[in-house]
Amino acid sequence: MDELVLYWFSLSGSFSIMVSIILNIVISIFGVIPSFFLTASNITFYGFEKGIFISYIGECLGACISFLLYRKGIQYVKHPAPPNSKYLNKLMRSKGKEAAILIVSLRLFPFMPSGLINLGAALSKINLLHFTLASAIGKIPAMLIEGYSVYEVLSWEAEGKVALFIVSLLILVINWLIKRKRSGG
Repeated sequence: MDELVLYWFSLSGSFSIMVSIILNIVISIFGVIPSFFLTASNITFYGFEKGIFISYIGECLGACISFLLYRKGIQYVKHPAPPNSKYLNKLMRSKGKEAAILIVSLRLFPFMPSGLINLGAALSKINLLHFTLASAIGKIPAMLIEGYSVYEVLSWEAEGKVALFIVSLLILVINWLIKRKRSGG
């Protein structure tokens, strides 16, 4: 996927930044696609600082647009299913300053699915301005952590990347086994 995005950037010339931002918005709207591959492409194509900045702008715009779309779509759903997280459930019941603080807190976790935060916020009573400010503040450290992590992985040799893949796979399997055991399956 990384190579395809880099190819699109090279074809886009001076519009490559817009392509990156639009891709980030699409990723945010879908809500389940991780954005780290786009962050990796941005860092590879633009360098660390500019790549992180472009990813940050794209993620902030994507969060705002998905928030608006989710909020509009929720009007057509009678009983939206609550996310399975006490923090997201608390966010959905919150408003104003409390909601903003929760959004900042949840955004600090770089690998917390942004789509769930956006959905929880859309279900809450927070307004667009407070959501935007809270998201922008919370995404700063998260984006730096994600960017640095991606940057380091990009600099690894093949053996390091294979080791990371194996460890990630083991974590997923262990997590699946724990969830299966808890559900009685």
